[in-house]
Amino acid sequence: MEQILKYFPNLTERQIEQFRMLDELYHDWNSKINVISRKDIDNLYEHHVLHSLGIADYIRFKPGTEIMDLGTGGGFPGIPLAIMFPECKFHLVDSIGKKIKVCTAVAEALGLENVTTRHCRAEEEKQQFDFVVSRAVMPLMDLIKIIRKNIKKEQKNALPNGLICLKGGELDKETMPMKNHVTISSLSDVFHEEFFETKKVVYVSL
Repeated sequence: MEQILKYFPNLTERQIEQFRMLDELYHDWNSKINVISRKDIDNLYEHHVLHSLGIADYIRFKPGTEIMDLGTGGGFPGIPLAIMFPECKFHLVDSIGKKIKVCTAVAEALGLENVTTRHCRAEEEKQQFDFVVSRAVMPLMDLIKIIRKNIKKEQKNALPNGLICLKGGELDKETMPMKNHVTISSLSDVFHEEFFETKKVVYVSL
């Protein structure tokens, strides 16, 4: 939790309380349904919450922005972003029902009225959004083919609508086909923990 406050010192009391609650909620749910690896649950804030908030550092979504988190798993990056941007709407989608069950329960426990969830495959979701966010669910080109239909035409943010992914490692080959539309930012420039050395935010305007 100290890491969250170190990098995001201007949180409201409600946001601080919601971020604090994540620890107990995820430990409790993880003991019933394994949504975060057992080895990694103790790194919840650094590896999952702060990592998700790399997107919040990259873009400040304007109020009213609608965002889909595709392949959300246990709710990352969607739940931390929904806490950070209470005036935006987040739609969390995953093809695995038990993961969506956890997302729904966590969002309800936190009182996040700006979160909806759906258990379905990405191809089945037809709603449109300003942005799609994702955490390394599949290769970039495969993801773009699936989500192009979900991106609204009208713009309201400083960045054009598109895809914002959290990825790691060497991305040159993966991003080459979209090179004129891709921006890659290193999270190590923002967060100084060793975990973020190879972590990137990849933005594709669509």
